[in-house]
Amino acid sequence: MAVGIKDVAKVAGVSPATVSRVLSGRVVDAAMHERVMAAVQSTGYRPNLAARRLRSRHSNTIGLIVADIRNPFFTAVSRVIEDVAYARGLRVILCNTDEDPEREAMYLQLMQEERVTGVILAPSRDGADSVGRFSADFPVVLIDRAVPGVTRDCVVLDNEAMAGALVEHLHAAGHRRITGLFGASSATGVQRRSGFEHTAARLGMDAQALSVPHGAGETHKAVATIMAGAGRPTALVASNGVRLMGVLRALQELGVSVPGDVALAGFDNEDWMEFVGGGLTVVEQPVEEIGRAAMTMLFERLERPDAAARRMVLAGRLVARGSSAYIQETIA
Repeated sequence: MAVGIKDVAKVAGVSPATVSRVLSGRVVDAAMHERVMAAVQSTGYRPNLAARRLRSRHSNTIGLIVADIRNPFFTAVSRVIEDVAYARGLRVILCNTDEDPEREAMYLQLMQEERVTGVILAPSRDGADSVGRFSADFPVVLIDRAVPGVTRDCVVLDNEAMAGALVEHLHAAGHRRITGLFGASSATGVQRRSGFEHTAARLGMDAQALSVPHGAGETHKAVATIMAGAGRPTALVASNGVRLMGVLRALQELGVSVPGDVALAGFDNEDWMEFVGGGLTVVEQPVEEIGRAAMTMLFERLERPDAAARRMVLAGRLVARGSSAYIQETIA
C-alpha cells in the first residue's frame, strides 16, 4: 500500500499542510522540520517530484552558480550550501561558469527553466550586465562578489581590508618591494588589488600590481617575467588559492626557493599550505559563515520578498607562517 502525505502527517503529529511546507522547502521551525523528516524516513514516503513540480511554481531545488570550481574557496562554500540544502530537504544544481559571462547568462536562464526555488551566484566581473538585467520569480543571493549598481542580497569578504592586512604583514616583516598577481576577470581580484595598492602606497612601499588573465599557464608566464627582471621583488602576493598554487609551482620550476629567494603570501587556507616554505602565509576566508549566511538570506528572502536588500561584509583571518619571512642576505 502506497504511503501518502497524510500518513507522514499522522506519524509526525502535524497537519498534511505542514508536511507539504517542509517538503517544498519553505521555512518552518527547525524542530518541526526535523520531526517531519524523521516521519518521512520512518514511513518510507517517497514524494512524486514530477507531480509536485507540475503543481508548484518551483522545483524544490537550489541553483548554485560559481565562477571557478577549481578554486578551493568555491569547493568549500559549495559543500556548506549543499549541507544546509540537504537538511532542508532541497537539492542543489551546481554550475561552473569559468569566469565566462556568456556561460553565466546561460546558467541563469537554465535556472528559470528548471523553476528553482532560488539561486546563489558568484558572478564574473564581466557578467554585471546579465545579472543586473536578470529577472525571475525566485530570489538570487550573491556570494564572494557584489555587482556594482545591482541591488541584491550579498555576502562578501572585506577584500580591500584583507589585502591591506597582507601588505601590512609583509611590511612589518621587512619587505619594501612587493608584487601582487590578481585575476583580470575577477571582481574580487579588482577589490584585492585596490587594497594592495592603497596600503602599499600608504606605507611607502615599492609595489607592482599585475592583472593576470584567467587560464592555464598565465600565472607561470607572469611569474617567469617577474623573476627574470631587474630589481625583482622580495615578496609575491597571489589573489586566490588557485593562483597561489600556480605561483608556487612556477617558482619551483624556475628553481626559486620560498622564502629564501622570494617570500610568498596569498588568499585561502588549505591543509597542504602549512607544509610548504615553512607554511604559506594566507588570509583565511570564513567559508562556513559565508555559505550559511547566503542560505539564510535566501530563505528569508523567500519569506519577505519585498524587504530591502542586505549586504553582509565579513572579515577574514590572517594566518602568518614562514613563507612571508624576509631573508635579507639572499635578496639582491
